[in-house]
Amino acid sequence: MQQRLTVISEPSRFRIVELLKDGPQSVGGIVDNLDLGQPQVSRHLRLLAEAEVVDATRQAQQRIYRLRPESMRELNAWTQRFAGLWSERMDRLGSFLDQTDSKDQ
Repeated sequence: MQQRLTVISEPSRFRIVELLKDGPQSVGGIVDNLDLGQPQVSRHLRLLAEAEVVDATRQAQQRIYRLRPESMRELNAWTQRFAGLWSERMDRLGSFLDQTDSKDQ
């Protein structure tokens, strides 16, 4: 989990993940969409694959990359644990502000 978050946190890799959420892409398609060089994109894809964020299939001379759904579900489950925490804190802040407003009137 930590390795995935670390790998995705790099801005170019984050952009690649964002692009792949819309569907599989060839290396050339990623290069064209992100205006990065092919060697850079290949290096980023290798790191994303090592972290099991993406996988590749070969179609003729191309490699097609896609997000690994199971990895994305795992990351989503991890972040959802924090969503409840923030929601609870925001509710408490709202209650505090409501009490403050009633005292001021």
